[in-house]
Amino acid sequence: MDILNAAVAILNFVVIPAAAYGAQLALGALGVTLIYGILRFSNFAHGDTMAFGTAVTILATWGLQALGITLGPLPTALLALPVGIAATAAMVLATDRTVYRFYRAQKAKPIILVMASVGVMFLMNGFTRLLIGVDEQRFADGERFIINVRDFREMTGLQEGLALKTTQGLTIVIAVIVVWALFWFLNRTKSGKAMRAYSDNEDLALLSGIDPEKVVRMTWIIAAALATIAGTLYGLDKAFKPFNYFQILLPIFAAAIVGGLGNPVGAIAGGFLVAFSEVAITYPWLKIAGYLFPDWQPGGLLQLLGTEYKFAVSFVILIVVLLFRPTGLFRGKSV
Repeated sequence: MDILNAAVAILNFVVIPAAAYGAQLALGALGVTLIYGILRFSNFAHGDTMAFGTAVTILATWGLQALGITLGPLPTALLALPVGIAATAAMVLATDRTVYRFYRAQKAKPIILVMASVGVMFLMNGFTRLLIGVDEQRFADGERFIINVRDFREMTGLQEGLALKTTQGLTIVIAVIVVWALFWFLNRTKSGKAMRAYSDNEDLALLSGIDPEKVVRMTWIIAAALATIAGTLYGLDKAFKPFNYFQILLPIFAAAIVGGLGNPVGAIAGGFLVAFSEVAITYPWLKIAGYLFPDWQPGGLLQLLGTEYKFAVSFVILIVVLLFRPTGLFRGKSV
């Protein structure tokens, strides 16, 4: 029975939260790796693109709720997502036209585009704060739990309870659907094949008659959609605050680089690797040890690092990969 309680505790406090967080990081990292693989620069404004898309989605959610439109047990934000995606796509396309297009025409080095993206990051961060404010916002709507602790205990008779939030379940399901749709698009459609060809060999793609501006537009639109979906799922699961999305940029880049920057499969694997590492290292394992070794009395919480050092885990993983395997686990483009 103690082993079952320990297993439920691990599932409840490590596996489920890390899986949901990993799905959010994977979607964010897919956007980063797509821009890097096709437009050939690291977009430091991606975190604030997520924040902007989520802010618009929240505003649209409030509008729908004011009209009495909801999804019942599901968050109304799912209905508002297309509005957030459309607004974010318009924003990034306008940014590309006013900022990045000039540097592409000049054949500027990638580092120039990176510096430009840092400027865009600060501008977008300020605009998002003006749009929705700096306070924490919560999506308080829809059913909160798929499984709650009390019902699980009554059903199983175990001491340890299991809670599965609706937002966690939605995050995993939506992430699977979005990843499938992205890979289908890239591998089965004419536009997707053109994007892959442009990424593999730009000069050969141009000789084949591929329109580079169309490829650029499609890349930004897909990246905007991924950013908005990832940001909204993160906000639903936790809470929305513009500065949080500036902070999450580090684990997103760590995920993209660990998997192999420019490799979509690597971005997904990297997202889950970073998420499980962060959660496992910052979780206090004292309760699990109590179930497995009831006679053992450790002197502390058996926590390797406090939760305030969560992003330090991403930083260490990032540094190790850059030092020993700069192309990532799945051999993306060298950074």
